[in-house]
Amino acid sequence: MFERVRPLFPYLKRYKWRFAWGGFALVVYNVTKALVPIVVGGAIDDLRTNLSTRVIAISGLKLLGIACLSGTFLYITRQVVIGASREIEYDLRNDLFAHLETQPPSFFQQHRTGDIMSRSINDLAAVRQLLGPAIMYSANTVVFTAAALPYMMRLSPKLTLFAFVPLPFASVLVQYFGARIHTRFERIQAMFSDISAQAEENFSGARLIRAFAQEEAQIAAFERSNQEFIRRSLLLARLMAMLWPTLEFVLGVSLMITLLVGGHEVVLHHITVGQFSSYNFYMVQLIWPMIAIGWVVNLVQRGTASVVRIDALMKVKAAINDDEALPALADRRIEGEVEFRHLSFAYTSDAQTLTDINLHIPAGSSLAIVGPTGSGKSTLVGLIPRLYEAERGMVLVDGVPVRDYPLATLRKAIGFVPQETYLFTETIRENVAFGAPDASDEAVRAAAAAAHIATEIEEFPRGFQTLVGERGMTLSGGQKQRTAIARAILRDPRILILDDALASVDTYTEEQILGSLREAMQGRTTVLISHRVSTARSADRIAVLVAGQIVELGTHEELIALDGYYANLFDKQRLEEELATAS
Repeated sequence: MFERVRPLFPYLKRYKWRFAWGGFALVVYNVTKALVPIVVGGAIDDLRTNLSTRVIAISGLKLLGIACLSGTFLYITRQVVIGASREIEYDLRNDLFAHLETQPPSFFQQHRTGDIMSRSINDLAAVRQLLGPAIMYSANTVVFTAAALPYMMRLSPKLTLFAFVPLPFASVLVQYFGARIHTRFERIQAMFSDISAQAEENFSGARLIRAFAQEEAQIAAFERSNQEFIRRSLLLARLMAMLWPTLEFVLGVSLMITLLVGGHEVVLHHITVGQFSSYNFYMVQLIWPMIAIGWVVNLVQRGTASVVRIDALMKVKAAINDDEALPALADRRIEGEVEFRHLSFAYTSDAQTLTDINLHIPAGSSLAIVGPTGSGKSTLVGLIPRLYEAERGMVLVDGVPVRDYPLATLRKAIGFVPQETYLFTETIRENVAFGAPDASDEAVRAAAAAAHIATEIEEFPRGFQTLVGERGMTLSGGQKQRTAIARAILRDPRILILDDALASVDTYTEEQILGSLREAMQGRTTVLISHRVSTARSADRIAVLVAGQIVELGTHEELIALDGYYANLFDKQRLEEELATAS
């Protein structure tokens, strides 16, 4: 267990004085609470020799004072310890989120969103329970037992020995059940991750599910997963149902022994009735802390299992980071020159995605990249902002390897419109201004106008304040792409990358967007990926990428003259346009 909770030590150290204050309050609370049986026992013995209201009043005032003091410190204990656990949960959640934000796209391809969400919510809650209630109740049990035991021993060592004989059995039970609770909770959390991932995929793909009439099939699949989750949860519930009554039985045996042996001691006049009452009071007060051990064991096993799951995410080091960045480049202005030198890249060792790419894009110029699906076009442009990592010296910006730039500096100079457009569940304005949150309304509208979307946005009832819905569901595919283009333009980047960003618009709209973009492209390096010759021909140069290699490079006219892949693509698309016009 010690090794499992080691990742929490830095957080515990951060709040050590909070826990120290909470620990002090907890000790005072339990010590004052341990005085109650002494006062009650003394009052009983006093009443046997001096039956008067004065004795009752004095004892009552003592109990009232103890109750006030113990109640005050119980409040402080709960406020401080539970509060500290909430603070640690807050810090841990922020650290986990910040860590996930540094991960490259490959991380999220390997880890399902539902699993990450489960660890970020359910597992964090279990860790908070471990650091709050589990610590507090286990400490209460230990401290109260330590406070009560000396007085119990002083009253009757013999009685104490007999009363505590069953307790080792309780310890064995806790160990036995604890290991099984830990294993079963890990299985439950893993199953909950599966359910979360399944639900997230169904909600995100709701349109597709309805389009293929798969509602019933998905409901049945979810029901099967949910049944398995319930089955595992019930197994844990049965285990807990066995632990608590068993502990209560052991404590009941201890109370029975106390009554039999203690009563015999009273008969022999070894202890007084008041002392016997005090002893029984202690035993009663120990019942809840001892029973709470079962609950604490549950919290500890759940919490440690969750710590392991969270730590597994935190240990995943970001494959792309600033380890090799040069601080001197942090404030450098990037002009936009891009160069690929003998670039070869592979996602895995099984297959090469790009092979020996040599390409120079002067600052302020434009390059279009065309080629068949799967030829590596998106991978190539993804290497510029280091969404993927190439070997050092293969990708350069302004003659400097991209690894030498701090990520923030490099990416701040790049406006990127990915192939898969993603919009947040916010207003259109907030989506356009995502990369420049301080931009004025005029700048936002100008960027939208450059992307040829401003007029359509203003026709909405709420204009730029229109909510786009989850993943931009209220907008058409073309509107989403143009909104994403506006988002990239607003950043005023030195390098603008459009990864097939005009695929969802018609040819007429494409021409209008390109016309608007020409002004936005002035003075900045622009890289366009497209399957349309009509888009590519507007660039200064065109590179044809086939099977991860550049097979043609030149202007539109030069490539037509080559009569190769590009010329065939041009003829095919021209024929398609003529047929469409004729029909």
